[in-house]
Amino acid sequence: MDKIKRLRDKMEEQEVDLIVLAPGANLNWLIGVNPHADERPLLFFLTLSDSAFLMPELEAKSARQHTDIEFYNWSDASGPLTAVDSVLSDMKSHSFRTFVIDDTMRADHAAIIQDKLKNLKRLFTSSTIGVLRMQKDTGEQKILRINAHQADLAMQRAWEIIKPGLSEEDIALAIQNSFSDQGASPQFSIVASGENSAFPHHQTGSRKLKEGDAIVIDLGGRFERYTSDITRMSTIGNPHKDYALVHQIVEDAICAALKAAIPGEIAKNIDKAAREAIEKEGFGKYFVHRTGHGLGTEIHEAPFITSSSETILEPGMVFSIEPGIYMPGKFGVRLEEIVILHDDGPEILSKIPRELKVINHS
Repeated sequence: MDKIKRLRDKMEEQEVDLIVLAPGANLNWLIGVNPHADERPLLFFLTLSDSAFLMPELEAKSARQHTDIEFYNWSDASGPLTAVDSVLSDMKSHSFRTFVIDDTMRADHAAIIQDKLKNLKRLFTSSTIGVLRMQKDTGEQKILRINAHQADLAMQRAWEIIKPGLSEEDIALAIQNSFSDQGASPQFSIVASGENSAFPHHQTGSRKLKEGDAIVIDLGGRFERYTSDITRMSTIGNPHKDYALVHQIVEDAICAALKAAIPGEIAKNIDKAAREAIEKEGFGKYFVHRTGHGLGTEIHEAPFITSSSETILEPGMVFSIEPGIYMPGKFGVRLEEIVILHDDGPEILSKIPRELKVINHS
């Protein structure tokens, strides 16, 4: 079903009269258009029957190549306010009761819309477009499987070149080149070696790899507007004496979360399952982040698998399961799977085993 049709159905269900989106993930998901965003208000308006862009004249010719939706142009000389009035007047906003504003919109742009619609009830996109984005259709799922395969190949490329003396940045460059060679756009490549692996979001740097290092590699690319994400562990030679125990506990946590991830379950219970598997082994204080996040056109999007999330899991949802244990000054272990939830449970997208990859160069 057409995404705009699906969104209008959701608007009708939620009694929403108007949605206003800024350039970004929501607009890109909805109509596949990602116009240039800067300080000039460029906004998309959608009602149950009409759609229009508030469009800076500076961007109009370029944007017109990507959409035939009506433009309400404004110039730097005139400013946007008159054009905003025209859009709302033509859309008969005097009869509106409720509008939705993009969660990611610039505050000054949001203020313009809220000032014009100050007597209306305001909601955010999580009430409408956010609900739709959480459930991927078969076409989206197909792309995400392709993306996961690309990420697997990028991980394998990294493992092929790991050796003492190379830097974290050298490994990250190989990952980026792998995505580019596959026609994807590299998005991130966290390479955290040795004591750096105890930082969940380590900034990949110039540290040289050495014998005995545990290495966290967390990587992702973008293909056909959708993203990938995977984390795996490797070591150069024999790891720290406590490593095998910690790796197994994290593996047990993933397995517990996968078992709990069924349609109808509340997201916080997936987090609870992973967390309890780690806490019962006495490592609870070293699991310092949520268990997972949704994946789609954004690397982090709903549903979020946290200890407080009341989201009810439904078939078609795509999310990560990525518990970790981080031992300051020693090492960290994180393992991550992206899953598509089906009626019979989660489908794991990666084909790479989660067992430790030991790299020997002797």
